Amino acid sequence: MKIPQKIQAALDEGRKVFSFEYFPPKTADGVENLFDRMDRMVAYQPAFCDITWGAGGSTADLTLEIATRMQNNICVETSMHLTCTNMPVERIDQALEHIKAAGLQNVLALRGDPPHGQDKFVAAEGGFSCALDLVKHIRAKYGDYFGITVAGYPEAHPDAISGPDGATPEEYQKDLEYLKSKMDAGADLIVTQLFYDVDIFLKFVADCRAMGVRAPIIPGIMPITTYGGFKRMTAFCKTKVPQSILDALEPIKDNEEAVRAYGIHQGTEMCRRILDSGISTLHMYTLNQDKTTLAILKNLGLIEAANIPRSLPWRPATNLVRCTEDVRPIYWSLRPKSYLARTAAWTKFPSGRLGPAEALSYSDLPDKHRAFLKRKSRAAALARDWAVPIASTEDVKQLFTRFVSGEVSSFPWSEAVEATLSPDSAPISAQLQELNAAGLLTVNSQPAVNGAKSDDAVLGWGGPGGYIYQKAYVECFAPHDKVTALLEKAKATPSISLMAVSLSGHVLATGPGTPASTTPFSANAVTWGVFPGREVVQPTVADFTSFLAWKDEAFGAWVQDWATLYKEDDEGTPMAKKLLQEIHDTYYLVSVVDNDYVNGDIFALFAGI
Repeated sequence: MKIPQKIQAALDEGRKVFSFEYFPPKTADGVENLFDRMDRMVAYQPAFCDITWGAGGSTADLTLEIATRMQNNICVETSMHLTCTNMPVERIDQALEHIKAAGLQNVLALRGDPPHGQDKFVAAEGGFSCALDLVKHIRAKYGDYFGITVAGYPEAHPDAISGPDGATPEEYQKDLEYLKSKMDAGADLIVTQLFYDVDIFLKFVADCRAMGVRAPIIPGIMPITTYGGFKRMTAFCKTKVPQSILDALEPIKDNEEAVRAYGIHQGTEMCRRILDSGISTLHMYTLNQDKTTLAILKNLGLIEAANIPRSLPWRPATNLVRCTEDVRPIYWSLRPKSYLARTAAWTKFPSGRLGPAEALSYSDLPDKHRAFLKRKSRAAALARDWAVPIASTEDVKQLFTRFVSGEVSSFPWSEAVEATLSPDSAPISAQLQELNAAGLLTVNSQPAVNGAKSDDAVLGWGGPGGYIYQKAYVECFAPHDKVTALLEKAKATPSISLMAVSLSGHVLATGPGTPASTTPFSANAVTWGVFPGREVVQPTVADFTSFLAWKDEAFGAWVQDWATLYKEDDEGTPMAKKLLQEIHDTYYLVSVVDNDYVNGDIFALFAGI
């Protein structure tokens, strides 16, 4: 979706919204750390995020890669900065075609900083000399496909300022006229340069409106996080700083913690005044950090950690091709990016129902995603918790039990760095601990829910006025003897749907919606919601085809995500690897759904096994 449309819709509805800006890190580890941080921040549902092009056009290829992953893996509406620096028209079009093919619809068009080693901007041969020309080109070649954002400068562009005391009235007016020309050429949205004097920003908005600029104007907020960084950035941008801020910083400038605390206070008060003035949007220059930005938004009441509204139980895609998708199998609950990667080649995505089994063609995990699962931050967290001596299945049971009890904060079956039992499964933690202690090693679960309100802080999704329903679900690894015992009990329990598969593909099943059913096999809805004026929404299902596709990935976690954590020269490594390999080779992956979400008791099935 085009960001200007999202912003205008929020303004029309009277909602306050915020957005985040990031820049490309210099190292591969920095990139992966940024994605982990971005994933956490996007959970608070910013209206959009953007990624910069890099000083002097130095990070063009990396920006393209990050923007693509933001849109398609982080699942946030993404705007990519595009500058004229070192960019002939051919390269500009290559970048635009790249993001268009990746499902992005948003660009922030900028002239850009001078190339490295130059004091003044010089257009590349065959390139553009200003953002106005770039806006004109995008509109002329791509029509209305892209939402175009441009920069606004409340104190005038630094290059337009000739003296030490800021722009003259003539310089300021000329810069305003240039902004108006960018809007007239087809730009849709304005995001401002940083500022610290709110009066200057409010005057800028009023002056824009007086000139006939009607597009939304979003204030760019750069919180003060370090004294040195603050001084460098304000000097580079020729930003006026109120004396009160300078006076507050002077006695604490050598105390990093005090400066950061002041930055949160100052940022909160500045944003509060902006919001009180009637502006309802904030664009946060995060500097790739999360704590200060999130603290300011929490102080403003714009986010609440305990109650993040969700449109679906999982984060919806923002890719233009799959944005109508509203149904997914439950199996990838802890690895949503794996699911996105394995279905990226689909041209049609489930909407309303999962679709026929023959249409579900899952690809293997691409190498890039395998590298993502092996990133250093995740490997370190897993090694901390799981690369421990294990000599028997009792040790393995204990580790799984510690995870569902909350003592361990990472999990080989989760793609996240830090992983805990999902909040909705917390009420069944005690039962899950019993299962794991008995050797039924759980990797996914959800409790039965019968009509929870859709605004419930834990279970809610889909908007106000609705009700949420869930069938109890447990997915676990178990040895063959326990699986056969479960199967016999399940056959005597009509409400149970059980599917089990070994590494080699041997299948055991019973109950409705499974290959053993006498009725035509179909997907089994395990989560659904009922809302005023809408059809029933069933966003999560269990189905045999997807279960088999998930099987190899789930089994692979034993050896690819866990066994590889052990150091080759450690004394206990051979024993640990042998044990994990044996479980990998001999256990079954078991999926159990209790279709009676009103009176059923899924854990009664496991009693005595």
